[in-house]
Amino acid sequence: MTRMHGGADALGVPRFDFSSNSNACGPCPAALTLIQQADATVYPDANYTLLREELAAFHGVETWRVVLSSSASEFIFRITAMVAKQSALQGKVSVPTHGYGDYVHAAQAWGLDITSEHKEAQLVWACEPSSPLGGAHTHWPIKVKSAPQTVVLDCAYEPLRLSGQSSLTAAMKDSIWQLWTPNKALGLTGVRAAYAIAPINARKNVVALEQLCASWPVGAHGVALLTAWTEPSVQIWLDASLQTLKAWKARQIDLLQAAGWTCSPSESNFFCAGPLNQMNMTEIFLRLREQGIKLRDATSFGLPDSARISVQTPEAQDALMAALKELS
Repeated sequence: MTRMHGGADALGVPRFDFSSNSNACGPCPAALTLIQQADATVYPDANYTLLREELAAFHGVETWRVVLSSSASEFIFRITAMVAKQSALQGKVSVPTHGYGDYVHAAQAWGLDITSEHKEAQLVWACEPSSPLGGAHTHWPIKVKSAPQTVVLDCAYEPLRLSGQSSLTAAMKDSIWQLWTPNKALGLTGVRAAYAIAPINARKNVVALEQLCASWPVGAHGVALLTAWTEPSVQIWLDASLQTLKAWKARQIDLLQAAGWTCSPSESNFFCAGPLNQMNMTEIFLRLREQGIKLRDATSFGLPDSARISVQTPEAQDALMAALKELS
């Protein structure tokens, strides 16, 4: 099965990559240094004792609530497997109308049905800010604070939020799973590591997920990434980068609109856009890629004739504008 993602492809790493939502201000210097200093000659602690304690303290939760994962995608498949086992393969999964394809891929792998009705679903996926639109999740289960289902909030882009705020209170978040992937925010997407914060009443499910996990899901470099994530200096760098991204985003939208593109509103470091002149999007993607520029085809998100475009540096923006001018 061919999967569509942003970033490197068969042609290699794009010179100007608008297809990946990685922080264009990155990589974070302090995080990169810790990763480069990681000792890859020894196994990490199989229980990740110190790392889990640091992440728990960072979020202000009990240590048992921290579940490590080799990546967000790995966790998506693992928690789907847990729900499938618990429902004896008769469960249903609710996914956003426009969302990350792995939610559906994992459900299909376990033979679970996709439903738009939250009440029917044993597993409910949410993402906020959402991808590809970068906005609020609008279809929460009724009274999410006491929702009987397994509800997972994908927080991949929360650290890259440029405006708005979460639609959930702290109490509501305590009742759902929160999936965190710091590599995007730190501009280090090549380092695969993630973690989830379990709901306060989910100790049995934490045990179930650990039973489904292979040993050492996170390698030495992933441990270094997640450790760096909790460092005050790294968070200070991240906060400063958001101010830069806000300015770059405003510039990028102005340039695209001047070139005849319409840009959808978003609260994150990416947004969806498309030309007003009815140009063939497939041709646009191919011809831009030939020039070392990659946009993210939003068809797999359920948005044909649209591109998800991440905020990039002014140099990259100018290269995109020059290439689009040649296409017009």
